[in-house]
Amino acid sequence: MEEDKELYMKFLRGNNESFELIMNKYMEKIIYFIYKFVKSIDVAEDLAQDVFVYILMNKEKYDSKYSLKAYLYTIAKSKSLNYIKRENKITFLQDNEYIFNEQEIEDIIFDKEQSQKLKIAIDNLPEPQNEIIYLVDIEELSYKEICKIFDMSLSQVKTLIHRGRKKLKKILMKEVNNYEG
Repeated sequence: MEEDKELYMKFLRGNNESFELIMNKYMEKIIYFIYKFVKSIDVAEDLAQDVFVYILMNKEKYDSKYSLKAYLYTIAKSKSLNYIKRENKITFLQDNEYIFNEQEIEDIIFDKEQSQKLKIAIDNLPEPQNEIIYLVDIEELSYKEICKIFDMSLSQVKTLIHRGRKKLKKILMKEVNNYEG
């Protein structure tokens, strides 16, 4: 994560290539994260662009004592929730319907079959467990960073992670049993 901070500091000093490197590193991940809220790849791509435009317009707001990754996800979550409020799409809590072929986004983000199965299993977790498990186990954010993104206490995050992992294990075990049976 020090590499991210170093790139950001170079960006602050006027090095636009550093910003492009940050954008290239996180764009697809941010799109996927936003998609979990808005359920539209087109909207997710637009909002992800907005995240990076926000960074460009508000360079000085980033506090380097926090990870850049957590900062980006915090902005992405905020943009997503604002979009949902504007569009009166509070039904994002129902994770039953996809607007486009789910394989399309998985091909972008995950390139291995096991990762795809894990992603599908994570998608079957209730909100916000699925988002938190994704950020902790796939994106490897710290519990502290998750607390900041979701504005939760450490105990709330730990509880959600514990329960989410238990449910995830059941989902994956059920899939293994169905495959063997």
